[in-house]
Amino acid sequence: MTLPPQGPLTIHGLNVPIAEGEVSPIIWQALRSGEYEAKEARLARTLLRAGDRVLELGSGLGIITTVLAQTPDVRIWSFDANPDTVAMARRVAEANDATNVTFAHGLLSAGDPTTHVFYMRRDFWMSSMIAAQGPYEATIEVQSANIDAALAERGINVLVMDVEGAEREILGAATLDGVDRVFLELHDHLYGLTGVREIFAAMDRKGFAYDPRASSGPCVLFLRDDGSIRPYAG
Repeated sequence: MTLPPQGPLTIHGLNVPIAEGEVSPIIWQALRSGEYEAKEARLARTLLRAGDRVLELGSGLGIITTVLAQTPDVRIWSFDANPDTVAMARRVAEANDATNVTFAHGLLSAGDPTTHVFYMRRDFWMSSMIAAQGPYEATIEVQSANIDAALAERGINVLVMDVEGAEREILGAATLDGVDRVFLELHDHLYGLTGVREIFAAMDRKGFAYDPRASSGPCVLFLRDDGSIRPYAG
């Protein structure tokens, strides 16, 4: 693959002040080629409406966060269990004047707060709470907070998630009161099609429907279903 010449890094129309040595070679190549979260960025541009209040779980480098922040009159709270990526995400947002985003190092889950072991990997997008996912460089302990309390406290109506398998437990147990859109990446390599089926069933019980027009492969949008018929889109 031919990469663009070295220079200031831009991707999906954003300035990305990340240096080569700060990320793994695999992630750096994805950034330089423009493939990094390309599908997510395309779908994210159509996800929000003015006035939305967004909770994002899994900031990563803050690229999708900053794409979302370009929607007028939105407010975003973004969490990640990896403190290194939180620092880089803040830099990306600041480089693009995204002043409507608050980043925090933390972990949200359903149920009572507890301490979780988080496995840090060189390819940070593989970092997770699953030891068996593969070799890891270090572990940290992260205290969780209750996701439903966070949703209520901030008046959240849009939930965005990329949490390496934790979406199965969160969406199965959280109530998601007040939320009308949930955009997430499925991780069938971690929980199989059984886990995918469980997520769809849990969302159905909560009154959400899969939106095929705003989904692509593992990147899925669930909408709170009001039973209305949608106009034909050929």
